[in-house]
Amino acid sequence: MEWRDEGIVLTARRHGETSAVVHLLTRDHGRHGALVRGAAGKGSRGLWQPGNRVDATWRGRLEEHLGTFTGELLDARAAGLLGDRTRLACLAAACALAETALPEREPHPLLFEGLRLLTDALVRDDGWPPLYVRWELVLMAELGYGLDLSECAATGATEDLAWVSPRSGRAVSRAAGAAYADRLLPLPPFLLGAAAESGVEPDAEAVRQGLRLSGYFLERRLFPALDRPVPGARARFLDRMAGR
Repeated sequence: MEWRDEGIVLTARRHGETSAVVHLLTRDHGRHGALVRGAAGKGSRGLWQPGNRVDATWRGRLEEHLGTFTGELLDARAAGLLGDRTRLACLAAACALAETALPEREPHPLLFEGLRLLTDALVRDDGWPPLYVRWELVLMAELGYGLDLSECAATGATEDLAWVSPRSGRAVSRAAGAAYADRLLPLPPFLLGAAAESGVEPDAEAVRQGLRLSGYFLERRLFPALDRPVPGARARFLDRMAGR
C-alpha cells in the first residue's frame, strides 16, 4: 500500500544507528508514524526536524503496519527559530500536544491548517502568541472538549463576556459573573468574535490569560480523559512566556 500527503514533522525518535521513527501531522491522514531509514544521515538530518513541512510518501504491506516514510522538504521551519528560545519553545509545545493528544491515523485537516499557519507566523515572528492559544482551543474542540464562548451561560447575553466557568467551559458575562469573579477564569477579548477578527494583536497579559484558560481545561479535562499528563514542553513554553 502507498499514499502521498503533505505533513508537518512532530517528532523524530532515533531507531537503531541511522534510522528514526517519525510522526507527522498530515493533511489527509492525520497523525501518522513510520520508519525513516537513514534519517540520521547527512542527507536527511535536516529534513525530519519538528515543525518542518514535508511532502511525504508512506509505504507498507498492510494499512495497519508501521510502514516507512520517504519525503522531500517543502518548508524548513525549525532552522529559522534556532536563535529564539521562546518561539522554539512554542513550536515544541504545539508539536508535543499534537503528537500526544491526537489519535493516530484520524484526519484533522483544521488542526493541520492551524499548525501550518502557526509555524508560518513563528518564522515571520508576527502574531504567533494569539494563534497558538487559538490552536489549543481548536485542538480541544476537535477532540470533543471545546469551550462554548458564544453566549453567557447564565443570561444568554452575547456581549461583554468576561469569564469562563471552570465547571461548564461556557462563557459568563461581566454582569452575571461579578459576584463570582474569584471562582471564574478570565476570558481575554481576543478569543471573542469581533475582537478575534479585528487584527489587533493582544498584549502579553491577555495572551497569558488565554494560556491559563486553555491550560486549565487541558490539565483537568482533555489529558485526564487520555490518561496521560500534559506534555512537559507546554510548561516549558509557559515559563518562557513568563520570562522565567
